[in-house]
Amino acid sequence: MTAAVDAGPTEQARRARVAVAALFLTNGALFSNVVPRYPEIKEALDLSNTLFGTAVAAGPLGALTGGLFASAAIRRFRSSRTGAIGIALIAAAFLLVAAVPNWWLLALVLLVAGGADAIVDVAQNAHGLRVQRLYGRSIVNSFHGLWSVGAVLGGLMGSAAAGLRVSLGVHLAVAGAVFSAVALIAYRFMLPGAEDAERAAPTETGPVPARRSFTWPAVRMLAALGALAAFGALVEDAGASWGALFLTDYLSAGAATAGLAFVALQVAMTVGRLLGDRVVDRFGQRTVTRAGGALAAAGMGLALTWPSVGTALAGFALAGLGTATLVPAAMHTADELPGLPHGAGLTIVSWLLRVGFLLSPPLVGLVADLTSLRLGLLSVVVAGVGTLVLGRVLLNRAPDTKHDLAVPEAAV
Repeated sequence: MTAAVDAGPTEQARRARVAVAALFLTNGALFSNVVPRYPEIKEALDLSNTLFGTAVAAGPLGALTGGLFASAAIRRFRSSRTGAIGIALIAAAFLLVAAVPNWWLLALVLLVAGGADAIVDVAQNAHGLRVQRLYGRSIVNSFHGLWSVGAVLGGLMGSAAAGLRVSLGVHLAVAGAVFSAVALIAYRFMLPGAEDAERAAPTETGPVPARRSFTWPAVRMLAALGALAAFGALVEDAGASWGALFLTDYLSAGAATAGLAFVALQVAMTVGRLLGDRVVDRFGQRTVTRAGGALAAAGMGLALTWPSVGTALAGFALAGLGTATLVPAAMHTADELPGLPHGAGLTIVSWLLRVGFLLSPPLVGLVADLTSLRLGLLSVVVAGVGTLVLGRVLLNRAPDTKHDLAVPEAAV
């Protein structure tokens, strides 16, 4: 353990934490500013549901493609520069949404924005984990909580702009300028030096092993961590894509009540992330994540066994709370795997997370069409049980200890 950790975080580390938090918040806010204007965009371009849906699907496709280059971008430009400048590029891409004349250019813009967003996502997590090593305790969950806060903030901004009939170009220009300025100012306070600078100091057992190449144990670990991240995507998408439909079609709830399914999951997940670092520091992220998986499975299992509006809202809330620390834990463990190039573990797990977001809606929809949406939402229970089982591969110690780099091969 270094002297810096023993003495607590330095002023530089504290400033860097605020800077990374700003990146997460702006990243969440940018996309959410656009979503409330989707009906206006669809009407302005006179698009059918099919064409509009195809254009919107270009975003996840771009994320899957762009995410493959995140590790290379971090090695070339460092995580700090990649994250901050990437935010400005996302803002510029979204500004073009106001000027596109047809659906295929809209799709192209969203493709570029999705690719940039995937790279920024890996970069901001990589830099957040650098800061976490200086703190010597878990702080990464709070970053993801602030992303959720940013998403809510952006949604409120977009809704207000639409309600006040602010033109799309003016709205996106102002939002993009504000959040780009925040990100570029934050860049000045992020950590300098190489991406591995915080792990370079010798430990009690000798110097940290140098990064080499992929090994079979590392590949198996990445597969397990990617599955955990996909489980997190599946749970989050269940509330976003199917929560309202379950309450209206299956439980005959009104439109206002049905929307609370997504709100319940997101609010519980945000609270869990903002408070999760203290719990992780006390009990370890493996213990917390596995217990959370059991909570998510039990909560949604209860809601589907005895369905009512009350149990459904409680089930979605428990699912969000139970999986709040899942994705940050998977990313942290991936970033600590020895024998990988800089950023490679984060890139792969982030990419598999986005695969989960892409595949979850059609898979749940297929099960719902063949049986019922009630059975389709058993996917949340499956994700909770899967988290409980695979969660044993996660690190379960304070993030600054020497053991973090010694992931046992028998864990998978």
